[in-house]
Formats: sequence, structure tokens, C-alpha cells
Amino acid sequence: MKIHLFTLAILCFSLSQGLNQDPKCETQDHGSTLRVFHIYSPCSPFRPSKPLSWEESVLQMQAKDQARLLYFSSLVAKRSVVPIASGRQTIQSPTYIVKANIGTPPQTLLMAVDTSNDASWIPCTGCLGCSSSVFDTKKSTTFKPLGCQAPQCKQVPNPTCGGASCSFNMTYGGSTIAANLSQDTITLATDPVPGYTFGCIQKATGSSVPPQGLMGLARGPLSLLSQTQHLYQSTFSYCLPSFRSLSFSGSLRLGPIGQPKTIKFTPLLKNPRRQSLYYVNLIAIRVGRKIVDIPPAALAFNPNTGAGTIIDSGTVFTRLVAPAYTAVRDEFRRRIRNANRIRIRNANVTSLGGFDTCYSFPIVAPTMTFMFAGMNVTLPPDNLLIHSTAGGITCLAMAAAPDNVNSVLNVFANMQQQNHRILFDVPNSRLGVARELCT
Repeated sequence: MKIHLFTLAILCFSLSQGLNQDPKCETQDHGSTLRVFHIYSPCSPFRPSKPLSWEESVLQMQAKDQARLLYFSSLVAKRSVVPIASGRQTIQSPTYIVKANIGTPPQTLLMAVDTSNDASWIPCTGCLGCSSSVFDTKKSTTFKPLGCQAPQCKQVPNPTCGGASCSFNMTYGGSTIAANLSQDTITLATDPVPGYTFGCIQKATGSSVPPQGLMGLARGPLSLLSQTQHLYQSTFSYCLPSFRSLSFSGSLRLGPIGQPKTIKFTPLLKNPRRQSLYYVNLIAIRVGRKIVDIPPAALAFNPNTGAGTIIDSGTVFTRLVAPAYTAVRDEFRRRIRNANRIRIRNANVTSLGGFDTCYSFPIVAPTMTFMFAGMNVTLPPDNLLIHSTAGGITCLAMAAAPDNVNSVLNVFANMQQQNHRILFDVPNSRLGVARELCT
């Protein structure tokens, strides 16, 4: 099994420039449900031309997760510049993509979905530093720039009014973006959304900017949820396919209609320091049948510092602050030792990149249960372990959060969410999780 890197943001790509022509890839979205693909699915033009080795893939996934966690740290600390991790350039890369139509007549794009970002932006005609695939504003009869008097101009970071249009600058990872605030029609599945506000990128620097743009599913004023509140009532769910799946196809379901009836919920928490992030109350973690002894402060929600636990679709592997991770890891290792006594006599725990709990022989792994307020999510081995192609190495697919002063977030990441329906019910301030095969 090949494991490839994936870290979430949002990416647009013209289908006319590289979509796989497999008939399965041409299946139309319906209603308010969009198919979700991993960027390395057979239907994605973003899959690498030359597959990476398993070790290279794992190391790149870990490095990009590290960059994303440093990015979160900067958001919580309200810093405008993100520290660079281990000399590597901070990179935000797309993971899961959906198809969208923008403009009139529509220009079809592939957009990656990011639950931890608000505003959308796409590279437009004439952009400096953008990829070759851009949205051609002149070909859309419904496109219009927004002026400085538009109320949305007050909702973007660092707005300027040097000309007639509202412009803004922002950092994303280790990059900067200069964009004009604009509007056009976006069609998701069969739902048209006229007058959708987004940033039309004019200049991008650095390698952190997703080459084809970004769309946010967070809960800020310019997010998709806020702009489509009349249509989707600030409710959506997704089911992320496992990267082990040959089809790599899941779904993004917009609006309250068709959401699962049997599902457990935990409250969504509000953090004034970072209102867009989806905070939840993680109370404890159980490995096998034992509730791990974790210092309460390591899991506690603290709106003053930004500490707590978030659900994120863009981080690949779950990250826990050091005291929590160490306690969970040690109990996991103890369980492995007890269940594999014969094999483990002559084999030590090894590491691979940022993963410090790897084994060079088949293991019998315990389940792990994340105990949130009002609901438990029990993860089977498929959501906990990564395996080398030949099955020679198995690692616990979790790690400690980056070691820096602002590292206060626990992140429940997308590998642990795979093959679960994750329901964001913002009006009722709750998040639901139900086991589902995402194909």
C-alpha cells in the first residue's frame, strides 16, 4: 500500500487541463451532495507522475503536518508571520477536492475543502506568481469587483482602497497573497449561489499558497457556511475516503437535508481568539479498556490562551500536546508489548520521521477511543496505523504537536476521521460523528 502526503487547504484546477477521462470520474454531482476525491485518486489531475516511496511519502506527510500545526499556532497567538519548521518552507497543500462551477458561463474547477479557513480565493487573470490555470474574469458575465464601500471589505484582513476596488493582503503559511475582493456565481452540485464573495488573487509569493486557490468551510463571515446560510442553514457533513480505497471517492453533503438521523453529538465550543476553528471538548482518551492518565491541563479548553482540541480536515495525522501524546503513546506501547510478547523479545520500537512508535513486525494493536463530551469515537486499527508497502513497518499514525511556545492545540485529524460521517451543525453548536464506509 502506497501512502502519499496530504495536508488540506483549497485548490482549484481547470478540468479541461488534466482530469482523468475515466467514465467513473465523469459522474455528475446531484442535489446538494458533491463527491469528494483525494488528490491522488485516479480522478485527480494532482496525483504525482512518479509515485514516491513509502518512506518518502510518510516523511513528507509528517513535514507538511508540522507546517500546518505551526500555522495554527500562529493563528491562536494572532501572529502575522509563521515560524519555519526545521529549515523547511511552510507548505499548505490540498488533500480532498470537490468540483465547482464558477462564473457565467461556468468555468469548472476542482476545489479542495478546508474546515479551518474562512475566505475563498482563486487565482485570476493576470496574477503574478500564480499557476498557469487561472479564472478568466473577462469570460464571465456575472463577475464583478467589490468597491471599498461594500460591507464585505471590512471582513477581509488588511483591506486597502488605493483604487476603486477593495483589495486585501494576507499571509497563508509562509506566503503572502494580494487579492481584489470580488463576486460571481458559484454552483455546487445543482445549487447556484449568485453573488458569492471571494478574493481574486493578483499576486502571490512563496510556496505556501495553494497553486489554484482556496475555499473555506470554517464559520467566519466570509466562509461558505456564512454566505450560503439561507440555502444550507450553516450545516454540512463530509465522509472522507481512506487513502487505501481504490476509488478514493467520498462525499460532501451541504445543508440539513439527507444528514444521518442516528449520530452522536458533542458541543462545538467558541474561542474568541480564533472564532473560525471548530473546537470540541476532548475529555479523555482510552487505549484498549484503560483510560490514559493525562494531565487535565493538556486537554482543557482555554479561550484565553487558545488551548483545546479542534477538528480539522487538513491535518493528516492527529497531534496531541506533548504531555497527552506521551501518556497515550506509552500506554499504546505497553499494550503492544503485552499482546506481542514472543515477537517483541528481539525487536525494539523504532521511529520514522516524526513517528516515534514503529514496529518491524506485524502487531496486534488495541483500539483507541477519543472521549468527547457527550460522545465517544472508537477508532479501529485502520484509523490508527500506517503500514509500509510490503508490510515490513507499522507505525502509530499520531504524533506530538510541534514543540514551540504557542503549541497548545490538539488536532483530531483526517486519517482518524476517514470512513466516518462528520456533521457540522453550527446553528445548534454541535458536531456529530457516525461510522460510515466512505466510498
